[in-house]
Amino acid sequence: MKMLRVNFVVMGFMALVLALVVPSINAHAHVPAPAPAPAPTSDGVAVDQGIAYVLMLLALALTYIIHS
Repeated sequence: MKMLRVNFVVMGFMALVLALVVPSINAHAHVPAPAPAPAPTSDGVAVDQGIAYVLMLLALALTYIIHS
C-alpha cells in the first residue's frame, strides 16, 4: 500500500511539472507568422532571352539548309 501512495505522489509531482513546462514549450505558436514574400515580377529579361534563342535556332536552321 505504501508503494501505491509513493506512485501517486510521484505522478502528482510529474503532472505539476508538466503543467508548468508544457505551456512554455508551445509559447512560440502565439508569435504571428512572417508576411509572405511578394510575387516575382517579370522585367522582360526572360522574354528577350526566349526571342534570342528562337532567332539563333532559326539562323542555325537557315545556315544548315543553305550549306547542304
